[in-house]
Amino acid sequence: MTNALSRFLTPVACTCKDFTHPWTDSCANASAGVLLAAIPYSLRIYTMVYALSLLMRHRIPRLGDLKRNLHGIIQSTAFLVSNGYTFILFNCLLRRLIGHYVCATVAFVPSFISSYASILIERPARRPLLALYMANLATESIWNMAEVRGYVRSIPQGQTLIFGVSISALLYLYRLGLHKTTCKDSLFNVLRFFVDKREEGPVVAKAGCEGAATATATATEASVSAASTSSSANTQRSRSPLDFRSINVLVQIYSRFLDAVKSRHPSCPHRDNCWHYALMGGLRPFVGGIGLQLALRLIMNFKKIMQFKLDVRKTIFNKDTLNLGIFLGWFSFLYKGVSCTLRHSFGRDDPRFAIPAGLLASTAFTKYPDVTVALYVMWKALQ
Repeated sequence: MTNALSRFLTPVACTCKDFTHPWTDSCANASAGVLLAAIPYSLRIYTMVYALSLLMRHRIPRLGDLKRNLHGIIQSTAFLVSNGYTFILFNCLLRRLIGHYVCATVAFVPSFISSYASILIERPARRPLLALYMANLATESIWNMAEVRGYVRSIPQGQTLIFGVSISALLYLYRLGLHKTTCKDSLFNVLRFFVDKREEGPVVAKAGCEGAATATATATEASVSAASTSSSANTQRSRSPLDFRSINVLVQIYSRFLDAVKSRHPSCPHRDNCWHYALMGGLRPFVGGIGLQLALRLIMNFKKIMQFKLDVRKTIFNKDTLNLGIFLGWFSFLYKGVSCTLRHSFGRDDPRFAIPAGLLASTAFTKYPDVTVALYVMWKALQ
């Protein structure tokens, strides 16, 4: 421990010119140069971010929306620019105050002060998002370092497992309705787009789900013939909860799956039949994902487009462009399809259905296995 501490405080024979700004001898000129170079880059990034946020609202922006977004672009740009140039500023300042570098002042201390000072410039609503984004990068970096040193070992499709468990937890909270009270977060607005607003909790037991067949049979018994009564009783038995102790349970599940395809259970929150609900629910995210991927590719290659140097077939029209759309569409389709099947099978709606539905739907993540997305959802679930 003493040896490690002594190494941590051992002076480093290096100047800030050699380490931080080899292009100039002046620390002030280096900080000012990074400041000027970071402005257009940061402005371009946040203009794209806020423009996409406007598009995600699916309505024509009003004058007030444009003013708020312009203010947000300027404020977020100031945050990112200050985070860049103040690192050099505090790095050089600490070396001059101490007289030399130590292990802590080479990067950790100046970057901590720089990040803390710059995030105070950003809007308070965006600070948790930035903190979680950096937690993603830190988690991934630490894992990669540990894996290189042989301390841990990655498993195939591990990011899909992380995503599946995390998104299932978030969907369970969504179906409980806690996203409206104790678990408010902007991520649930994104989930609402993919799993539908009608799946939103809290789940309310509807008249006509369990016990509806009994009430119908009782009312019919007083007004119709014995044949109608028998038919109602058969309907009641077909909608009763599944008996998993019976070997016929698989036949019952298959029969109710066919019912889900052809009809709508009273506990389902949608009006169309379940097959139409799941299919159309998956089609919209599929088209939206492809459109978003195309838009990002066009924006990232804007310079090449203006110079007529873009290979359209290679850059845009390839199978990778479909991956995001396939993931989003397949995820939505599976989640809604499994949820409807469970409602038909058990004869009721239940927030716990979000867990198996979310786990099965997360298999679509194999088409877009992004580690950053998986870690972001994980940290959101933990938050």
